[in-house]
Amino acid sequence: MRHARVVVAHRAPDRPAIRIARGEAVTLGERDRDWPQFVWTTIAEGHGGWVPAALFDNEQGTAKALSDYDTRELDARADELVTLHYELAQWWWAENALGMQGWIPARALELLDDDEGEDA
Repeated sequence: MRHARVVVAHRAPDRPAIRIARGEAVTLGERDRDWPQFVWTTIAEGHGGWVPAALFDNEQGTAKALSDYDTRELDARADELVTLHYELAQWWWAENALGMQGWIPARALELLDDDEGEDA
């Protein structure tokens, strides 16, 4: 696994995360201005979140999810070390020392050599 140091603190948005299952129908809205690869996605229950547009079979209106996705973001403070699991649309699914997991933007992280993350 890869490790990284958080160089810019990250705070999760003040809204509940949504989970989307493969094959689930959703409604797609506008693209994010800072992260154009993300689209505002509303699930059947009426909750919404930003999801990579590449995960849908359509670019607007009603679409079906091509894979599972969770919009949960991870709060992280500057200088914190995290374990990185995978990257998608310039965000990393990361895990902190307490075992909490969620997304952190790649631009907030400094990737470490494997031996640097193991020593910390």
